[in-house]
Amino acid sequence: MVQDKTLGNKLFDGINYTILLLIGLVTVLPFIYILAVSFTDPHEVAKGGIILFPTKFSLASYEYIFSTNTLLRSLGISVYITVLGTLINLVFTSLLAYPLSRQTFRGRNVIILGVLFTLLFNGGLIPTYFVVKGLGLTNTLWSLMLPVAINGFNLIVLKNFFQQIPDGLEDSAKIDGCNDLGVLLQIVIPLSAPALATFGLFYAVGHWNTFFNAIMYINDNKSWPVQVLLREIVILAQTRIGDTSTDEQLIQPLTIRMAVIVFATIPIMLIYPFLQKHFAKGVLLGSVKG
Repeated sequence: MVQDKTLGNKLFDGINYTILLLIGLVTVLPFIYILAVSFTDPHEVAKGGIILFPTKFSLASYEYIFSTNTLLRSLGISVYITVLGTLINLVFTSLLAYPLSRQTFRGRNVIILGVLFTLLFNGGLIPTYFVVKGLGLTNTLWSLMLPVAINGFNLIVLKNFFQQIPDGLEDSAKIDGCNDLGVLLQIVIPLSAPALATFGLFYAVGHWNTFFNAIMYINDNKSWPVQVLLREIVILAQTRIGDTSTDEQLIQPLTIRMAVIVFATIPIMLIYPFLQKHFAKGVLLGSVKG
């Protein structure tokens, strides 16, 4: 039987709902503003004020960023890097996390210490560049995927997740004739879908937002991912605006920036609904069970 809430409980719930509503508004309103400005006529934006709905609908900003025929190519490169790079991340992370989760694996503690060391220290920017250059990866898309094939933190968390899988399942599979790789593919991976979906989303967002590594390792503008190209579009727009004083072109960089943000954000956001079921479970990986 559900008891009626006391006045104190109702007051407490009301305060909680109010705080959560304010936090939600603070989070959502900037996105609404960005979306509205990107679809608003530049003359209207020039008038100033906060725009939460396009007062005069216009696609001028989107027409501008699509005026270059290299945009779709850069988008394709970003999709390629995100899909293949995430696959590489999950494969390499799983292949290393599984043996490290087995107590019988020789040299396990030494490798774990090596992984933990990388969380605190790294070779630095210049040595890393020379390693990538020495491997012949510069000016190739592999330079954006292979150097970040394994994230140390994700590896440790996934290892702990694998350790929670009962040893009896592995023993039963080996009795049936499975080797270690078969156990990983047929038992461990299917049971780890929430964890893999969570880390896959983290890896995918990282690859989609690849920016600094692309500038450092790739000199050919035909191989730039979309984030670098959109940066160049904004810079060129600012340069052109410096030669004129019309209201439309003075405000155009703002509407272009907003359109760029929308264009670069929405594709990766569309992935989340497909992973939401597993992601909700995956975020509880570090919780303590009673």
